[in-house]
Amino acid sequence: MTSRNLRWTVAAGVLLVAAAVALLWPRTVPSLPGEPGAAEPTGSAASGPRGTSGAGVPGASPTEPEPAVEQIPMPGCWDGLHAFDAAVSMDSFRQALATAIGNGDRYLAAYLQERLTELVGNDAARALQVLEWAKGASGPELGIYMDALKAAPAVHAPQVAQNLLKLGEDPGAPLQTRSAALDALETQRKLAPGDIQRLKKLALDETLDSTAWVATRTLGRVMKEDFERTGNYAPYWKELLDISGSSDDMAVRLLALEMPSYSNPLIGSESFDSLKRILSSDRERDVREMAAFRLGVTSEPDQAMEILSAAFQAEHDLCVRWAIFRFTVRAGGEKALPLLEQFAAKDPRFTQDYLEFKALYASGTVDFARIWLGKREHHNCLVEEGAPH
Repeated sequence: MTSRNLRWTVAAGVLLVAAAVALLWPRTVPSLPGEPGAAEPTGSAASGPRGTSGAGVPGASPTEPEPAVEQIPMPGCWDGLHAFDAAVSMDSFRQALATAIGNGDRYLAAYLQERLTELVGNDAARALQVLEWAKGASGPELGIYMDALKAAPAVHAPQVAQNLLKLGEDPGAPLQTRSAALDALETQRKLAPGDIQRLKKLALDETLDSTAWVATRTLGRVMKEDFERTGNYAPYWKELLDISGSSDDMAVRLLALEMPSYSNPLIGSESFDSLKRILSSDRERDVREMAAFRLGVTSEPDQAMEILSAAFQAEHDLCVRWAIFRFTVRAGGEKALPLLEQFAAKDPRFTQDYLEFKALYASGTVDFARIWLGKREHHNCLVEEGAPH
């Protein structure tokens, strides 16, 4: 076995992975004991249930239990993998992948995906070849091609990125293919202004269903990449904020507001008018909660608290009020306590929350993460799948 196979074997040594490989891939080695189609076990495993005697084994006492021996099944090597690794090419790869998918072997398929990323490397021509394969693929095959391409350095070549974006825009391509192409763009380090606008147009296209959601997520994830490298987030956030106030799709609006959470830039006052409008008028509770969340991470806490205060007075939903309450604390820290007292006076359901936040700050704690860890939950608002926290 080559060093590459040895590395893979060690990484795949988890018991469940080993059992699944033995079950799914047809090899000359037997299946693990107890699996469908397994051969009769041999050696100590044939002696019956654990702790019973080895009946029929010379020298074994019928009443003397055998000592327990831990047996860790080891993953075998796939037939022909050594030869495949030695001579793999772009031409031979597709047949190997088809065989893995046809046999339902997701572990071999995952290995082949990593090999494809290595094969593509920095070669833009190979990346474009994989993209051509993807255009005619579907299901797991499509995902493997696009995920391998997304992880390859060649995805940053301008011609590769542009072809992915064009495929995402192609009205003649299946939506699954368009979504996969846009997803493969999310590892880009930055987007040109024109490309940001193209993704925004897709995000606002209500006929695209989940593809619009993927376009929104890709815009947000590239924002994260660019912000972490350069500190630049404003061009992306400006369009995401516009999407959050314009899309007819609630999931898209919510995601557009959520995406800064993964890098937490400080939102400035230039965003406040839009966030104020969303917080006061969006028809969906979750979106209004997320707008409150965005106002809680800001470079202008006093202005943010003014908006949150007005929104609390006008809001009637308990859970949105609770979001406004706690993100007012996040925005202003201890300075928010007088405002929290006003909230509690208007809505006594928050009296206990006010008293607990007051006690936490009086104890000397100032960091919001520690404040939140010390805070008890009194409202049944954070239990829904996908609800903002």
